[in-house]
Amino acid sequence: MELRGKDVLVVGLGTSGSAAIEVLLGEGARVRLSEARADLPESEALRGVDVRSGGHDSSHLDGIELVVTSPGVPQDAEILMAARIARIPIWSELELGAVVCTAPYVAVTGTNGKTTTTEMIASAMRESGADAVACGNIGHPFSLAAKASHDALAVEASSFQLRHIESFRPRVSVLLNVAPDHLDWHGGFDSYIESKIRVFENQSGDDVHVANADDPLASAASSAATCRVVSFTLGYPGEDQVGFEDGVLLGHLDSEVHMGRPASTSAGFMADAAAAAAASLAFGVEPQDVARGIAAVTPLPHRGEVVEQIGSVTFIDDSKATNPHATLASLEGRSDVILIAGGLAKGVDLTPLATAVDHLKGVVAIGEASEELRTIFEGLVPVEAAASMQEAVSVASHMAEGRGTVLLAPACASQDMFTDYKERGERFAAAVRSLEGSAA
Repeated sequence: MELRGKDVLVVGLGTSGSAAIEVLLGEGARVRLSEARADLPESEALRGVDVRSGGHDSSHLDGIELVVTSPGVPQDAEILMAARIARIPIWSELELGAVVCTAPYVAVTGTNGKTTTTEMIASAMRESGADAVACGNIGHPFSLAAKASHDALAVEASSFQLRHIESFRPRVSVLLNVAPDHLDWHGGFDSYIESKIRVFENQSGDDVHVANADDPLASAASSAATCRVVSFTLGYPGEDQVGFEDGVLLGHLDSEVHMGRPASTSAGFMADAAAAAAASLAFGVEPQDVARGIAAVTPLPHRGEVVEQIGSVTFIDDSKATNPHATLASLEGRSDVILIAGGLAKGVDLTPLATAVDHLKGVVAIGEASEELRTIFEGLVPVEAAASMQEAVSVASHMAEGRGTVLLAPACASQDMFTDYKERGERFAAAVRSLEGSAA
């Protein structure tokens, strides 16, 4: 679509909406903003924009030829439903990026591990000498990166963003894993999966899709790809796979290549590394550059980092574990764990957490899901409720009885008690350090 002279409505002024406005104005579109907040501060970024605040009213669609919606706006919002009835195209900011992008890109989606994998791919691209950045759902909008004349891009794509694409076509796509998440937004697991697999919807010919050989659901979903499919595994790789031999990344795509050891031996991090290696090789990065790029990436904050060791108790922050799938992965290989969990369940069933009871010594439940967690674990392990993170850490420390692991892996979103998962993790770390100080 030619954007110059088009009347475009941007729905929502978050990070994605702000980026879309900047790109659309730069492309010569006439931009209108529909924003839920009633009072918007004066902003140079909104100069020349027709601002309609105080709610997403269907009248905001009058004269509009294209809608660009933000991921925070539910897909069944009245204004989007009205746009569909009026047959007005609806794009995500991700689709806008695809329309203006001239650089080749890799796209990464999945329930867990997207950010780490995307960072690894971008790092490998840079090791090859390319001007490359990680962008998309990672915090730097794809559309802005697409306009910045980079040589290559590694794009993190969320299910919200993929829901509204048309021409988005990565040279290499990655589906890391699939487990129930964001069901409140999607309305059901099938809809969630349908959005995820759109990452390879437009691929064909020489494009490559990277599948997870260890995840039956993700692997089955990836079988619908109509381009070349390679895969990754934590085991020894077969043909067209990347995996491990004695902890060393080993690729069997076009030839056998060794790519060193990732910076962490946690199962989740190693799976992300194997996925990143497969995607980077498929993109054309040389094995030695893949090895250097992946080795340069260490576990990101709030993703399983050790906060403190107090006596024989280890305190671990995995606040980014915002669904049961991620929490179960975080518990893998651990024992004598006091799990701090709870928050906004997002419509996801938390009962699978009970399958990890052998890893647990006790549970401290927080937030809106507190009662649900008490019901799940009562009679299996000791369960206590806490009204704050400070209290949760204190209770967990007492339950540990001087040994084991206190693990923050909430299986839920954070917005009932915190701004985001980062603040939740920071509050956890602060509470642990104050605990250490009081002990001293």
